[in-house]
Amino acid sequence: MGVSDKLSGISRRDLFKLAGQYGMSSTLMAAGTFGGAMSLANLASAAESTYERRFSKEAKYNLKFGASGFNARNLLIERAGALEFARDLEARTDGEIRIEFIGDNQICGQTSCAEKTQQGIVDIYAASTQNSAGTAPYLNVLDYAYMFRNRADQYHFLYSPASMRLLREPYERRHGLKFLFSHAELRGIQLGMNFDDQPTITSVEQLAGTKNRVTGTQLGRIAMEALNLNPVPVAWEETLDGLKQGLIDGAETWASAVAYANMAPVVSQSVHLNFFCGTEHTAMSASVFDSLEGYLQDAVMESSYWAQTHVQAANEVALINTVGQSDPQLPNTIFAQNGVRNAFLSAEEIKKAEEMCSPEYQPALWEEWRERLNGWSGGLDTYQEIYDEVRTIDANTLPENVEPRRWWKS
Repeated sequence: MGVSDKLSGISRRDLFKLAGQYGMSSTLMAAGTFGGAMSLANLASAAESTYERRFSKEAKYNLKFGASGFNARNLLIERAGALEFARDLEARTDGEIRIEFIGDNQICGQTSCAEKTQQGIVDIYAASTQNSAGTAPYLNVLDYAYMFRNRADQYHFLYSPASMRLLREPYERRHGLKFLFSHAELRGIQLGMNFDDQPTITSVEQLAGTKNRVTGTQLGRIAMEALNLNPVPVAWEETLDGLKQGLIDGAETWASAVAYANMAPVVSQSVHLNFFCGTEHTAMSASVFDSLEGYLQDAVMESSYWAQTHVQAANEVALINTVGQSDPQLPNTIFAQNGVRNAFLSAEEIKKAEEMCSPEYQPALWEEWRERLNGWSGGLDTYQEIYDEVRTIDANTLPENVEPRRWWKS
């Protein structure tokens, strides 16, 4: 689904006409400020004022932001914060940094954005860490099964100074990429129409033997194999067709990804296994960051922090109000409109899954990758240290109640 499909009521021709006048970035940034439907006149007016503000002075740096399949409309479903970050950074630097936002897979896709940033084709990118792990394997460090108990743990880690030595610094050192901020959900199995007439899943055994799409994460495959979920590598862009045609039974991804990618019509049940990270992160080229003056580097970090706090609040609300990941489900959500059932597994079932696949209970399965990641980190015990860090907060902490911290300041 392209930008024009998302901006319902505005034709593709009109959209590109506006983009021709004010530029695609100004048009998208303006569109991103609308919560609901918008008229062409409203969008034109917002695009004009956005353009005038952004181009009121000469930019010192023009940075390309490759935002994989994202656009102004679907970023209101999965609140990954990409447009908010771009808008805030431009405003914070008074236009000295100008961002050219290129989404809809026009310059890079989920599996290629990290590589194109390393190559200097784009300066900043947004994609899932799991899809980016094919290019930047240190990102697998987030994907040990059941290391994070819930979304609160994920946000706590992203804000924690411990994330500097366990995630950000090794990632930058090894791959030349600077991890800025991320959305946080946990992955489950999104079952296709083969399960539409089946009872709602309540146990791990009911999923055994199903064939499921896996992302670029090597660690995700370990967990899926241990849970008998038969991982099949399928590109994100081809997953919808695979589910539609019944070539796969399901896909490992998270709820808002199903909603933003227009997969809800071909998903019957969203099974919340919560077995490893679903993190739609934004990162930038470390060499580009290093080339900025100190005050502009500070601005990038502050805009990243601001975007992280925005994502934490906005995505939690969108999961309930927009996606439909709740019980009971709200009536006008994407899941409700498409008949997608939530399968929330009991604590006992989650524990059973954890005992089947996590490093805590099945250490031998993870030895090779754990050793590799520990080596890349400079000798840290990556799994144990992240595991311990996130358990410094109460297991019942709500994600929206996690205290925001500037992770680069201890």
